[in-house]
Amino acid sequence: MEKLLFRANSAMVWSLLGLLLTVLVAYPLARYFPMAIQILAHVGTLLFAVGVKVAYVARLVFLSRLGRPVH
Repeated sequence: MEKLLFRANSAMVWSLLGLLLTVLVAYPLARYFPMAIQILAHVGTLLFAVGVKVAYVARLVFLSRLGRPVH
């Protein structure tokens, strides 16, 4: 169960980093990228946001199963 908690935490970190990167590419740095990359960045923003949410819920489940406090 500890390994699954580690994976959920890692997934949350990677999703947050991906979300930050895609938001930067899609909005403030958009003028430096071609339209196709901007479209992928907008789609990626949605996908990484879902990844953050799913990883957070998985983290809460694994914390609960380990008997640790869930905040």
